Amino acid sequence: AMMVGCMFVKISRPKKRAQTLIFSKNCVISLRDEKLCLMFRVGDLRESHMVDAKIRAKLIKSRQTAEGEFIPLEQSELNLGYDTGEDRLFLVEPQIICHVINRHSPFWDMSAESLRREQFEIIIILEGIVEATGNHVLAAGMTCQARTSYTEDEILWGYRFEPCMSLEKGAFQVDYSRFEMTFEVQTPAASAKE
Repeated sequence: AMMVGCMFVKISRPKKRAQTLIFSKNCVISLRDEKLCLMFRVGDLRESHMVDAKIRAKLIKSRQTAEGEFIPLEQSELNLGYDTGEDRLFLVEPQIICHVINRHSPFWDMSAESLRREQFEIIIILEGIVEATGNHVLAAGMTCQARTSYTEDEILWGYRFEPCMSLEKGAFQVDYSRFEMTFEVQTPAASAKE
């Protein structure tokens, strides 16, 4: 029984699971609920969903301190809702992940103009547990991690993602051909601070 259990765990490991988790090619910055926000989209192509998925984001950027010390590749956490629980996802449909640019955000002083002169990278990490069987019993060690990153030239200021879900015959349908689509919206070019 122990050998069969070991074999089952080995063959049911989610080796290619991370390849079915997709991220938008671009981030967008626009207003949401009257707040300037940095947003990207994440989706799950499989019908068996990840449970207890958690998303994190780090900004990697060099900076110089007030004393003149140069800090190469300093890491700053981007709040994706860990204080409200919004960083925990149930990926049954593509979701737009939102970072509100407030005074605690490293983008607080950044305007549309200064964004073009910046050099940084945003690292996104999505971790979760994969359903092991059809009856939703989870096996130990079935965690999966997917990563992506965005550089400053992959951020579109003044854009929003097009909807990729529609209601058809009483059920929601996802159109992944619209997953990457964005459209321009009126957005102030000034920083959130300004």
